[in-house]
Amino acid sequence: MIEIKDLHKSYKMGSNALHVLKGINFTVEEGELVAIMGSSGSGKSTLLNILGMLDVADSGEYTLDGVPIKNLNETKAANYRNKFLGFIFQSFNLINYKSALENVALPLYYQRVPRKERQERAMKYLDQVGLKEWATHLPSELSGGQNQRVAIARAMASEPKVLLADEPTGALDSTTSYEVMDLIQKINDQGNTILVVTHEDDIAHMCKRIVYLKDGIIVEDKKVKQVRASTHV
Repeated sequence: MIEIKDLHKSYKMGSNALHVLKGINFTVEEGELVAIMGSSGSGKSTLLNILGMLDVADSGEYTLDGVPIKNLNETKAANYRNKFLGFIFQSFNLINYKSALENVALPLYYQRVPRKERQERAMKYLDQVGLKEWATHLPSELSGGQNQRVAIARAMASEPKVLLADEPTGALDSTTSYEVMDLIQKINDQGNTILVVTHEDDIAHMCKRIVYLKDGIIVEDKKVKQVRASTHV
């Protein structure tokens, strides 16, 4: 599903260059649930941005579902993001003046899905995350955990090949974090490929594999015995 070969990325810092990724190699098979861990500055957010086509590597190869991701202009990158990827962010990134239903339907609007189908699909995924009754509520009327569920439903609505979750529990308390991870595990149980960037060890062990980054290189990549979040809820 994802294949990364010898990925390098540097950023200009005045007259100097900061080498953030230093030859990353890894693959993710369809249906995997992978945690990417590392301290601040390890390169995990940069890697996620490249995987999400929000940034471009200086060198190396990135293949997503058999498609080489290279030389994309912004329009093509946006089209590929819509086709392949769903994003879940720490800060939810919901539009405050739109209802939960409208937020979930938004990616489908950009895919030019007809209005009736947009609303039906958005309601289906709100129902999946347990928020059907909250469809007309604004983000300000929902808890942090509910907003993250809306964000997960929005990521799922376009039925992407891969879900990329950037610190999805970072803004939540422990109980709510486990509820969100329980939902992510259930989505993965359905066969969805999911990558979770986290700095929390307990969250990482709710995945099936942990990739450890340090100073721009992978220092460990191991399969782990998955802890089911439902045992904590």
